[in-house]
Amino acid sequence: MMKTTMDLDALGFSEWHAGVALAALEPNLQWARVVAVDREAWVVRAASGECVAELAGRFRFGVEEGLDLPGVGDWVTVQVVSPDRAVIHAVGPRRSVLSRKSPGREMAPQLIAANLDAALVVQSCHYDLNTRRLERYLVACREGGVEPVVLLNKADLVDEDELAGLVCDLRGAGITGQIIPLSGVTGQGLDRVEALLEPGKTYGLVGSSGVGKSTLINRLLGREVMATQGVSGTGEGTHTTTRRQLLTLPNGAMVIDTPGIRELGLVGASEGLDESFADIKALAGSCRFGDCTHESEPGCAVRQALAEGSLSEERFRSYQKLGREIEHHDRSYLEKRRKDRAFGRHVRAVMRGKPR
Repeated sequence: MMKTTMDLDALGFSEWHAGVALAALEPNLQWARVVAVDREAWVVRAASGECVAELAGRFRFGVEEGLDLPGVGDWVTVQVVSPDRAVIHAVGPRRSVLSRKSPGREMAPQLIAANLDAALVVQSCHYDLNTRRLERYLVACREGGVEPVVLLNKADLVDEDELAGLVCDLRGAGITGQIIPLSGVTGQGLDRVEALLEPGKTYGLVGSSGVGKSTLINRLLGREVMATQGVSGTGEGTHTTTRRQLLTLPNGAMVIDTPGIRELGLVGASEGLDESFADIKALAGSCRFGDCTHESEPGCAVRQALAEGSLSEERFRSYQKLGREIEHHDRSYLEKRRKDRAFGRHVRAVMRGKPR
């Protein structure tokens, strides 16, 4: 059933969206925001309320890949056909996106969330903290124009000296930006997170399974909404969230909760890589040769920084590994698109020549 009406501004329809939105809507359409996705089911919220939505046939037929489908946080044009049902006709422009390579062998980007003002990247102090994995999240965020904030959750499971050492290690590894230690159980650091969340803005909550995202959301909401499960003897949590959804906090800020990410492959993320590893990018600009591979060329500023210890070998190797992965996935994805388009042209040609 339709829920209480609300202003589009409160849903995050900013001046940017208004400026790039479709020039005019058809008389029977309105803007709505996707607030939940569960397989082939969408829930949208418009000024008139909230309801379940399906894709219009023409729109579905024109979808070439998963990234074209509506995702949580998207603005879509809908036709409300009854108090509890709507039809999605188009996806509006995205101001920012958080995506990854589709899991498995499929070489295509998969949307995680759209139109985020910032991403809260949750890592567990106790068992989950992995600098190399965190770098992947930061690259994905910056590629999509999303500002990342690192939340070191479960701070209650480590002592103060160990926590300070973890933060120091991340800084030493070249991780910049905000890092906030907190505990979804005790509330430690929660005030710092709440101070970040502004009314009318949208924040994505991402991280591996079991890092405590659901517990954190319950604390931010001030009530038990998300199912949670206790941690094991190692401090590892259990995966509980099963769908992506947008939740409105008491102060009017919005948080998109996502299922735990087990595999964060990167595709089309070269700019995000350069931004996340800006120190290495700057060093490379000082190399004697523009096509320096940073292996054995004379006058290599990167090799010099490695020798002097101002750049760690681990960070440089991570940069190289991610760069090779992105290049491989991009090349495979482009080849897949060419094959798909060639097959589509073949099918259309066959259909045109088919006797009526």
